[in-house]
Amino acid sequence: MPRISGLLAGCVAVLLIVLTAGGLRADLIGHGGMVRAVDVSPDGRTVITASFDFTARLWDFGSQTEVAVLDAHEGPVTSAVFTPDGKYAVTTSDDATAIIWDVPSGKLVRRLTGHGHKVMAAAVSPDSRRVVTGSWDKSLRIWDLATGKAVRVITHSAPINDVAFVNGGTWVAAGGHDGKVGIWSIKDGRLQRVLEGHRQGITKMNTLPGGARLLTASIDRTLRVWDVKSGETVSVLTHSDDRTGQVFAAAVSPDGGRALSAGRDGRLVEWDLATGDVLTIIPAHDKIIWAARFAPDGRFALTASADETTAVWHLETGDRIGLKASDKTGKQPWLASDHPGARLYTKCANCHALDAQAATRSGPHFEGLWGRRVGAVEGYNYSGALRNKSFTWNEKTLFDLFYKGPDKFLPGTKMPVQRVPDREQLANLVDYLRVLTDAAKQ
Repeated sequence: MPRISGLLAGCVAVLLIVLTAGGLRADLIGHGGMVRAVDVSPDGRTVITASFDFTARLWDFGSQTEVAVLDAHEGPVTSAVFTPDGKYAVTTSDDATAIIWDVPSGKLVRRLTGHGHKVMAAAVSPDSRRVVTGSWDKSLRIWDLATGKAVRVITHSAPINDVAFVNGGTWVAAGGHDGKVGIWSIKDGRLQRVLEGHRQGITKMNTLPGGARLLTASIDRTLRVWDVKSGETVSVLTHSDDRTGQVFAAAVSPDGGRALSAGRDGRLVEWDLATGDVLTIIPAHDKIIWAARFAPDGRFALTASADETTAVWHLETGDRIGLKASDKTGKQPWLASDHPGARLYTKCANCHALDAQAATRSGPHFEGLWGRRVGAVEGYNYSGALRNKSFTWNEKTLFDLFYKGPDKFLPGTKMPVQRVPDREQLANLVDYLRVLTDAAKQ
């Protein structure tokens, strides 16, 4: 049976700076229009989103805070991808252009012009030297990333919705409105083959590691895995038999063993590509999901939606990461404290209540934290990483958690990567946690 999402996520002392937009959500919120694309940098630290509000935005994945607004397009932004080396990001737009951005600074590097209609997608070659863009003008253009010069223009049979590098980066694929995927050699532009099988338009394509196989998604409600060289269909996955099952979003896990699908029905489905089995079903959004991505470690998924938000999900439990308590009442002694750890604790307070009677938050409460066995709060939906441990929370274990990072200290935890590298600041935070939890006993 697939895993269905249950209680909300978190683990001890999650240092998330969450954003609010009324209600409970504290996702990547800031766009003023539907979010059409999302990608995660290779190091897992940065997220990029693209929206119909004419902007793309960079976010810190660990804290879910906005880092930069990329505002240079003159129309809705249709896609956004990082280069494999993580130095740049590429966005495309209804304004018929693509833009290359410097990730550390958030500054525009160069604009790619030449398409005659909206540009729907971009992909970057495995060596980060080439960019391919696909447009509703039925063309795909291959660009030199360093110079911004178009090195080849290829015509497809229909308006293009997505593009991908395949066969180790030596071929390029384009999928469009007619449900066909064309594949061409980058070297000479010659057509290698056409993949036919989808009954309606292609919406998304993802190359599996190594480039020998391609995952395609369609509004015909299916995903297909193809052998690129033979052109044969390896498997067909049906997202839903319901009329609302059109697939607009798809992704492949970093190890190539799993896939994600999402679309009109707002559900995120995780697949085992070897067996075709459904692993997880998450009712993620009330509106269309336009894009989905795995985080580089494969533990998390991100979904971008017509509801103007991007959400983060822990796939093992199906829980949403980064939610915040709706009830902000109750004691907040850290706001008036002069303890040097109080300032950092304000981040913990977004996800953890001081006592068991307070409003439920995304992380477990801190009542009895000092000396409490890990994963011991009754009724809390812990990940397997905590359920299988037996140590207790104390000065050393809490320090190690945030000095090493949750992903190193508790591999598999549902906490996104978050560290406090300054030993003095971290010692102050841990001491303040002790002070607060001791005071709560009195």
